[in-house]
Amino acid sequence: MAESEEEVDVLVQRVMKDINNAFKRNPNIDEIGLIPCPEARYNRSPIVLVENKLGVESWCVKFLLPYVHNKLLLYRQRKQWLDREALIDVTCTLLLLNPDFTTAWNVRKELLECGVLSPEKDLYLGKLALTKFPKSPETWIHRRWVLQRLQRELCPGLGERKEQADGEHGDGGEATRHGERLRRLLQEEMRVCADAAGRYPSNYNAWSHRIWVLQHLAKGNVKILHDELSSMRLWVSMHVSDHSGFHYRQFLLKALVRELSQQQQQAQSPASSPLHPSSPPPSQGSPTNSPSQANGEASTAVRGPEAHVGAHTVVSQLFHDEMELCTDLIESYPGHETLWCHRRHIFYLWHQWAQEKDLGQANGDSPSLLNHAQEPPAAPSHAPPPSHHPEEATATVPANGQQPTDMEVDGEVEPEIYSLSDAAGQQGGGSGSGSCYTRDTKRLKRGPTPPCPAPSLSTEDAFISRVLADCRSPEQRRFATAYRKWLDSVIGQ
Repeated sequence: MAESEEEVDVLVQRVMKDINNAFKRNPNIDEIGLIPCPEARYNRSPIVLVENKLGVESWCVKFLLPYVHNKLLLYRQRKQWLDREALIDVTCTLLLLNPDFTTAWNVRKELLECGVLSPEKDLYLGKLALTKFPKSPETWIHRRWVLQRLQRELCPGLGERKEQADGEHGDGGEATRHGERLRRLLQEEMRVCADAAGRYPSNYNAWSHRIWVLQHLAKGNVKILHDELSSMRLWVSMHVSDHSGFHYRQFLLKALVRELSQQQQQAQSPASSPLHPSSPPPSQGSPTNSPSQANGEASTAVRGPEAHVGAHTVVSQLFHDEMELCTDLIESYPGHETLWCHRRHIFYLWHQWAQEKDLGQANGDSPSLLNHAQEPPAAPSHAPPPSHHPEEATATVPANGQQPTDMEVDGEVEPEIYSLSDAAGQQGGGSGSGSCYTRDTKRLKRGPTPPCPAPSLSTEDAFISRVLADCRSPEQRRFATAYRKWLDSVIGQ
């Protein structure tokens, strides 16, 4: 056991070297953790590497953490000099043990800006820290900073490629590489968020980061939003009390409704082509790499009444499926308030969308939930900010002229942000718009498909009556009664 300062210094240097060697021996380490060990029983390294798991015996933490913490502070105070390699080792060791130490992340930001560190390596360190501390706010904040830096590196090249669409073929290859890189980045972020959400229930920081990633890396990509909504169905079914998970699902549904409505407006507007040179009329033979096709959007392929029918059918189906999922979960898992809050939010969103689209579901004028976030009185929810992307310039403006009230993580999206639309289009073979056009055309030739049963006050009242008649849980009865009162006071007024 180390006692003097010299012995502590030797011990810490050896442990830091062992950690560095462990990453060199196995670059695929995917989890870190502490091994309960009050004291050093054997004369061996406290760093244990088993397959892809890295363990640190707890007895050395009381020596290791204060040492690296003090060493980094002395460096920031310019009282001690550390070279770049030493800074990398010190910050890596410190952040694996305490990822909420902001100074260490700031030092790594400086190393990134100097080109000493690669963004991917820093994201990897944050991923490992989140396996032990899945709710670490400083780690999530740093990840967003790194992702924004990656986007800034790729945005200038993307802007030049858009301006020189008919230029050299090398630009197309570079665009493909950048799109593939960001596609992998998006997939990795989704995995990191899912892992953190599974390690800590109602992990608000992880779900908020997941929303941020979609808003910045998959801006306006309907295919990715729909895939996320589908993949989250199983997850929420297994975590029926996770408020943050259901809030993420509400964000996905609201974003899908907004994007589909904006596509419908662009398709029906006769002036949509002049306003969007990248989406020429079908007679001009629009390029296959247009933003709408890359996003898998069908709005520019079907215009006029066909587009209205298609968008209305898709949105109605989304609401119908979500209400059916909510019904199944409430009946299967009685007494969970999260499920009733989610149902309240979904019905409120449907009610507002029906008013906006004049479907006869309600009377009077209401602000649009498709363009700004208005919270239901008894079930607050958070929506992303209105889009400022150039391709979405035709979005409607709320009649009351009020600005949206944003969730603090739903920050502004830069106008020229690089999205994954190009990569998504390449993955799908560039046939998203054509297939949607064929499917919609065939449906119209056959005749309109039977509409999904729309949510209404009568159907909700019948559902509540059925729940009250069959339930034996006092919590379930209380939630059902509160939901009925909310319907009468908010929706039925």
